[in-house]
Amino acid sequence: MGEGESIPLRSSISTGASEETTEIPEISTRAVGEPEIEEVLESTEHAEIYRTKRGSQPYYKVDLPELSSEEREIMREVREQAIEEIEIDPRNVADVEEREELFYQGVKERLEDEELPREVSDAKLDQMVKIIVRDMIGFGLLDILLEDDDLEDILVTATGKPVYVYHRRHGMCVTNIRFENEDELLHQIEKMGRRVGRRIDQQNPLLDATLPDGSRVNATIPPASLDGPTLSIRKFRRNPLTIVDIINYDTLSIDVAAFLWLAVEGLGIKPSNIIFAGGTACGKTTTMNAFSAFVPDRERIISIEDTAELNLPHKHWVRLETRPPNVEGRGEITMDDLVKNALRMRPDRIVVGEVRGPEAMTMFTGMNTGHDGCMGTIHSNSARETVTRLTEKPMDVPEVMIPALDAVVMQQRIHHRKMGQIRRITEIAEVMGFENGKPQLSRIYKWNAKKDALGSTGVPSTIKKTIADFAGMEGSEIEREIKRRAVVLEWLREKEIRDVYKVGEVVQEYYRDPDAFFENIELEGLREE
Repeated sequence: MGEGESIPLRSSISTGASEETTEIPEISTRAVGEPEIEEVLESTEHAEIYRTKRGSQPYYKVDLPELSSEEREIMREVREQAIEEIEIDPRNVADVEEREELFYQGVKERLEDEELPREVSDAKLDQMVKIIVRDMIGFGLLDILLEDDDLEDILVTATGKPVYVYHRRHGMCVTNIRFENEDELLHQIEKMGRRVGRRIDQQNPLLDATLPDGSRVNATIPPASLDGPTLSIRKFRRNPLTIVDIINYDTLSIDVAAFLWLAVEGLGIKPSNIIFAGGTACGKTTTMNAFSAFVPDRERIISIEDTAELNLPHKHWVRLETRPPNVEGRGEITMDDLVKNALRMRPDRIVVGEVRGPEAMTMFTGMNTGHDGCMGTIHSNSARETVTRLTEKPMDVPEVMIPALDAVVMQQRIHHRKMGQIRRITEIAEVMGFENGKPQLSRIYKWNAKKDALGSTGVPSTIKKTIADFAGMEGSEIEREIKRRAVVLEWLREKEIRDVYKVGEVVQEYYRDPDAFFENIELEGLREE
């Protein structure tokens, strides 16, 4: 489609959600003039990513077809037919993907019945069908971005400006997509709200919700946002990162990962209580999710989140999620409500997506009454600041309770002058008890920016000693166990096993019989030292 050309859209044909069929504003399928390209950084099925000659950010170019006025008119007619003729009852076709495929075939059949220009190839026909389907049952061009599993965030800052995306390898990128006016963007925001049973309007100008695919949506409209609607989508990775990916990304080393594995599992006797801390979008939840895979499958996990992000390879996993109040101010379910309830559900592990309020006090009460192996995330800039935040409002955890926490794992997103945006665990600190009436921290690992390495500070680990004492083992035996686990991680890495469920299966196999596991991998040439 040429510069400034657009197709009028209508709202979605039912895919299970209740949506009205009403005229909506036109939306451009191409909006941003191409910058001067310097080199291709990456080509994918979703887009091409370029380095530009003048821009400081990579250019994420979505492949959008050039459509003639005749082709656009045919698409309008087919859309009208689809609205009136295609009826797919969710009660008869329960699977959403199957409903979408039926709708796709219905649109394609109607488009093929039209007298299309001779130059329309099969590939272009497919693109035309997809445009119609996206507009009817999806979120328009945003669907292309939502389908790219390498994108972490989709950011719409204003109308008339390019949509930005945050790519896992290339960082912040500018796209060739934009919303031409407020009505276009507002329509997509309202559609997202309807899809999850939420309303956004002038009385309720904020939307914070989870899409059916797990992506987190935050939207604002006037009067909350002065310059018009905004939209931020934190993508839910369909294939979540595992410990193998985090090691491959150099977020931490295999040796440190093996130590934290031991801390999380605790030899089944004394698992550690760990807070993963850091700034926004530093990857702390992803790292916590990866280490949650080391919880033995015999244990019952209760996870508590504001917005569902965790994806654990456990059958005995109960997911709890908060709920905001309704328009009358009733029905709210808070994090604190869920943590209190979780303590009554016979949990072996409690995992809190983000600790930021009164639920911190409830979680620490659980830690101090025998619920070991708790994990959570918190926003902070250092291990010391983490403890300070926990003990001040609104969390208000008494300082006397802090020693129930075993470790703080600090992770940061760093702009490296050569590698761009990187994520690194920069500090691991253990809580050592009290001195002069204050909780004391001992930093056992620290990141060296010059070497880009997380190294030991030489301070003895209390976690290792505690596990050794509870297991009746010598310190040398604990060190040997950590080395064995490092070999397992190296084997996973060499075999390129990174699927969350396959990694979980390997971990559980190791727990069942470590010696037999090592006999098997020794046959493949990787020996335990």
